[in-house]
Amino acid sequence: QVQLVESGGGLVQAGGSLSLSCAASRRIFSNNVMGWYRQAPGKQRELVATMTSAGYTNYADSVKGRFTISRDNAKNTVYLQMNSLKPEDTAVYYCRLQLQLEGYWGQGTQVIVSS
Repeated sequence: QVQLVESGGGLVQAGGSLSLSCAASRRIFSNNVMGWYRQAPGKQRELVATMTSAGYTNYADSVKGRFTISRDNAKNTVYLQMNSLKPEDTAVYYCRLQLQLEGYWGQGTQVIVSS
């Protein structure tokens, strides 16, 4: 079992920046994917960005060029740097750890971007 603990959400004005982090409760030795998803009110959860343990990244088109995902495998932590935030980025952001046979979600952290 793995717990994921997110931090870093909050309220920011449009054009501003926020940084999210997500720490896993134990070291993950196998190949895995860590990433971020978000869910806005009344909408389905959607992918924001993912990064494999080998360093390959994938971004949603809506955040390319504005968000950057990174990870520190030694600290079991994944980060999301969000720049040039827009009101439509407002959502609950969830951390995700995908292993070969199982996956885990964090509890979510709220991001609100005011116009």
